[in-house]
Amino acid sequence: MTQIWDKDGVRVSVTVIEAGPCPVVQVKTAGVDGYEAVQLGWAPQKASRLSKAEVAHCAKAGLETPVRVLREFKADAGETVKAGDVFDVSMFSDTGHVDVIGTGKGRGFQGVVKRHGFAGGPMTHGGHVKRRPGSIGMRQDPGLVEKGHPMPGHMGARRVTTQNLAVVQVRP
Repeated sequence: MTQIWDKDGVRVSVTVIEAGPCPVVQVKTAGVDGYEAVQLGWAPQKASRLSKAEVAHCAKAGLETPVRVLREFKADAGETVKAGDVFDVSMFSDTGHVDVIGTGKGRGFQGVVKRHGFAGGPMTHGGHVKRRPGSIGMRQDPGLVEKGHPMPGHMGARRVTTQNLAVVQVRP
C-alpha cells in the first residue's frame, strides 16, 4: 500500500501489484482436453527444485526457465494464444477497471461479537454475560439450533473478490 498524487493534485491510496511476466505453459482445447483454457506460469524456479514432470511440462512449452506456480484460466474458443507466449503487466494499460481475487486475512477462532457483530451483554454492574452469544434456540419444540445460526468459529482466510478497482498506473 502506498500513495500517489493524481492529475488534480489529490492524494490517492493505491496498492502496488506485480503482474508477470507470465508465460503460457499450455493451451487446453475442447477437442483434446474437453474444455477451453489457458495455463499460465509464474515465479521462475531452478530446475533442481522442481520434479522432473514439472520441468518437462515447462520444457514442452519451450520455456528456458521452469516456473513454480501454474494457474488455469477459461479461454474463449476464438483466442489465438500459443504455448510460449508471455503475458505481462502491459496488458492492463488499456483496462480501466479490474476485479481482484485473493485470500482475506485469517483472524483465527473468534467469538460472536467480533465475528458477527453481536452487541454482547453489559460490561459493568455485575453483568456476567459480557461477550457471550446469549440464547441460541427455543424451547423443547423444536428442540434444536436452527441451521445457519451465527456462532463462534473460524474467521477470515477465505476467498475474497473485490470488483471494479481502478487501474491508476501501469509501469512495464
